[in-house]
Amino acid sequence: MVIIDSMSRASVTAIALVLVVPTAYTQSNFDIQRAGMVEEIIRAVEQTSSYTGKLQLDNHVVEAMRTVPRHEFVPIELREISSYLNRPLPIGNGQTISQPYIVALMSDLANISPDSIVLEIGTGSGYQAAVLAKLAKHVYTIEIIEPLGLYASETLDRLKYTNVSVKIGDGYLGWPEYAPFDAIIVTAAPEQIPEPLIQQLKLGGRLVIPVGPKDQAQSLQVLEKTSSGEIQRTDVLPVRFVPFTRK
Repeated sequence: MVIIDSMSRASVTAIALVLVVPTAYTQSNFDIQRAGMVEEIIRAVEQTSSYTGKLQLDNHVVEAMRTVPRHEFVPIELREISSYLNRPLPIGNGQTISQPYIVALMSDLANISPDSIVLEIGTGSGYQAAVLAKLAKHVYTIEIIEPLGLYASETLDRLKYTNVSVKIGDGYLGWPEYAPFDAIIVTAAPEQIPEPLIQQLKLGGRLVIPVGPKDQAQSLQVLEKTSSGEIQRTDVLPVRFVPFTRK
């Protein structure tokens, strides 16, 4: 499902990005590469010392990373050689598909269960939403750049991720119609945490978000709303994300 906010309707000339061209690579090639990527991520996370100590991925997150075909969310010209490298990749419009390590880590920090309703801000190519869809009951994801949102929606539909809803709009405002959310993940860095997202977080829920100015130090943070409504904030580790943009 795609919902397009009237305030964010823009030219879709860049939608040529969505054209799917047959590739010489076989599915088994990609499966082997993906398995290697996941093993690299597991080692990288185990070797990471965050501000709170060592990190370790939940088995459900590992399985989601092993299952989601990242190559389907990567631009055609990068697909064969770069899909399963553990690094971010350009997807057009000045945006990137996040490093798989970061996708896995943020998914893990969100503490998602099979009954969770999750909000993602910054759909991008749709890859993070696909990983979340393997963990949650339903994922609502918002993208402010219309061509990217349409591309992601088409890809997710084609791959039969039926528990993902895509909206073109201003992620700062969240998606109040479906709040409160068990978890919220933000894939771009604001300088200040948007207050509407905190308000739309369920009691006991987690908001995982990078915070900090563009081209300066940023921190990946987890905000947990306690049963009394208080916000507990934890800095996890330094990161570098594209800036959070608004209409």
